[in-house]
Amino acid sequence: MLAGRRAGTANVLAAGLGIVTPFCSCSAVPLFIGFVQAGVPLGVTFSFLISAPMVNEVALTLLFGLFGWRIALLYLGLGLSVAISAGWVLGRLRLEPWLEDWVREMPKAQAQFVVARVTMADRLDAGFTAVREIVGRVWPYVVVGIAIGAAIHGYVPQDFMASFMGRDVWWAVPVAVLVGVPMYSNAAGVIPIVQALLSKGAALGTVLAFMMSVIGLSFPETVILRKVLKLRLIVVFVSVVAAGILLVGYVFNAVL
Repeated sequence: MLAGRRAGTANVLAAGLGIVTPFCSCSAVPLFIGFVQAGVPLGVTFSFLISAPMVNEVALTLLFGLFGWRIALLYLGLGLSVAISAGWVLGRLRLEPWLEDWVREMPKAQAQFVVARVTMADRLDAGFTAVREIVGRVWPYVVVGIAIGAAIHGYVPQDFMASFMGRDVWWAVPVAVLVGVPMYSNAAGVIPIVQALLSKGAALGTVLAFMMSVIGLSFPETVILRKVLKLRLIVVFVSVVAAGILLVGYVFNAVL
């Protein structure tokens, strides 16, 4: 679906596909290699890699259940905007020479798929298997996130959180991003923390920037990507995505 498409349209399509595909940071390297081998442009590949962990069905479902459809749609729009714009910028920079040599020297492969005839029983069986796998992977993050959120809700004074992450604190957004990058969690783990921060008076833009940096710009993901990207490309990738997240935080602190 992505190979051979023009930049711009392909970035939008890649970010959209990221929403419905259950890939996390752990899948970054094999996905990256597969995209490169299939001839998918580098910027389009980055749009997918940003969108898949950050804007997924788990995050949107939890946000809708906790905060309502407006916040869920807001996060959807922001996440897609960051993924599309960051991928487009990285594609325009022509950074293919900054891939690791062994990645650039891989033989190109034709992207193919086979239409399989699947019965309803097979679909239900695959669905239940996927539910068991997702719950098995997610529940530790949910427990940890709820514990951290409960600690913030019960022991952190509201005035302190408002003074530290309030709308009028100009340095709150970059600090939130810097704090979020070293953390490693998925949407299910970080959303309880987001709920607790908002209940204590933290600004929405600051909290969304924190959430995006935790999910979409984590340090473990950059370590994994180091296998296929040279250090210069990782620095550019992190810088472009961080700039987009910072812009999102400041804009929504200003208008909401």
